[in-house]
Amino acid sequence: MALTLRSSTSFISLKDIKRIKTLEDFSGTICFAQIKPTPRRLRARNSIQDAQSTHEKITYPFEGMYADEQREKFHALSSSHQSANDSRVPVYVMLPLDTVTLGGHLNKPKAMNASLMALKSAGVEGVMVDVWWGLVEKDGPLKYNWEGYVELVNMVQKHGLKLQAVMSFHQCGGNVGDSCSIPLPPWVLEEISRNPDLVYTDRSGRRNPEYISLGCDSLPVLRGRTPIQVYSDYMTNFQQRFKNYLGNVIVEIQVGMGPCGELRYPSYPESNGTWRFPGIGEFQCYDKYMKASLEAAAEAKGESDWGKSGPHNSGQYNQFPEDTGFFKRDGTWDTDYGRFFLEWYSGKLLQHGDRIMRSADSIFRGTGAKLSAKVAGIHWHYKTRSHAAELTAGYYNTRHSDGYLPIAKMLAKYDAVFNFTCMEMRDHEQPQHAGCSPEGLVRQVKQAVKAAGIELAGENALERYDDGAYRQVQETSRSDSGNGLCAFTFLRMNKRLFEAENWRELVNFVRSMSEGGRVRLPESDTSRTDLYVRFVDQKSKSLKGDKEAVLV
Repeated sequence: MALTLRSSTSFISLKDIKRIKTLEDFSGTICFAQIKPTPRRLRARNSIQDAQSTHEKITYPFEGMYADEQREKFHALSSSHQSANDSRVPVYVMLPLDTVTLGGHLNKPKAMNASLMALKSAGVEGVMVDVWWGLVEKDGPLKYNWEGYVELVNMVQKHGLKLQAVMSFHQCGGNVGDSCSIPLPPWVLEEISRNPDLVYTDRSGRRNPEYISLGCDSLPVLRGRTPIQVYSDYMTNFQQRFKNYLGNVIVEIQVGMGPCGELRYPSYPESNGTWRFPGIGEFQCYDKYMKASLEAAAEAKGESDWGKSGPHNSGQYNQFPEDTGFFKRDGTWDTDYGRFFLEWYSGKLLQHGDRIMRSADSIFRGTGAKLSAKVAGIHWHYKTRSHAAELTAGYYNTRHSDGYLPIAKMLAKYDAVFNFTCMEMRDHEQPQHAGCSPEGLVRQVKQAVKAAGIELAGENALERYDDGAYRQVQETSRSDSGNGLCAFTFLRMNKRLFEAENWRELVNFVRSMSEGGRVRLPESDTSRTDLYVRFVDQKSKSLKGDKEAVLV
């Protein structure tokens, strides 16, 4: 089987297939070597028939390959959850951020169709997509346009894949991996321009338009509705529009609760160079609503002076913990005032998550779709006492306090999946001066999730295709004590994924995860089930030695 890789988009190109005539014309195909026969056949005819409806001449990818049961079959892993191996970890792949266009249509549907067929053939369980608030409700309050997503869901269903839908109430743009710009709905931006305190604000007054401040969660600041009501109305309309797909095609609803869809404050914004790794970040509690809440909490504590402002000695975005009075080894974080502030700051974030999850639970309960929430993997300065970068993001995780168990217990109320990032990272890969420990952080989160009695799912934080990253995810997914991964979502589908070596690594990874991470990834391309690169002469279709076909 061959995958064409000449596309300049995030997908496999369909048009380029017709141009391949000679080896010089061919920029790269991926082929599968011989494997043992299997009774399962890849069901891709519907996808081909749909492509033919575009009036383009398409070559059926498996023609002539299955004359009898003894022929070598195309390497495909079952996507069924009903496996004899209970430790199986299904793998999903994140779709491009611009899967749906600004006009509300599915982006490059022919290429998407081919790409989904390729993922299905690799044994991938399904895909994840951001359902952008800024696209769906952009024409005005309560005016929803789901049509691009309807087209995607139908295509996903046709290929026998599953879908994880992310309720993305944040903007796209300005963070790691953001390749396009999708702001909040225009009518929301109008309200923000009238009242800038609707968004998170740092100590110097810098406003962050990524997400509405949780300080106004329960205030009717969005044309008569509270932000929680707006999110609830959005999810309700989604549930009504996609009710026939929930539980069978759409198997998970990931509820966005902050920047990047994560339950956190925007404490480390990359836009305009504000923050750079491994800075400690800054507290985001200086809009008028957050300041009023802090003042009220201090009054209730009997310490009115504590409510006048946030910490004055917490430093700036790109400083290190020991550069500040608040985060240094024996700093203010470990005083009565520090504990009060951090409990309030993290508590507000937890309340925000609980409000949205309660709403989502009431909407999606009984639909068959699982709820999940994403928590950021902030691994830098993890080896310090104060865990400064986690504190500014809203996770009260220090040498003396577990910041992830309260989040896990909150999610347990709704039987939601705890989705965590940085699963691919290893300690020795990180710069020593940053005090990183992604492995230690993941271990702590796994313990918290196990204690709360909920499931843990994982993602890779950065775009990586190397064997080392896959091996680390494989190690993390394994568990002999009930705290392995229930699913893993790979970041992200683009043209690099379909490059020969990267595709080979992905297929081997999916195979390994289908065995609960207990199959060792091959060191080299020598196995009879590994992928390799070879030119395929489409005209002759001789298929000598290997059963190869063009994937369109």
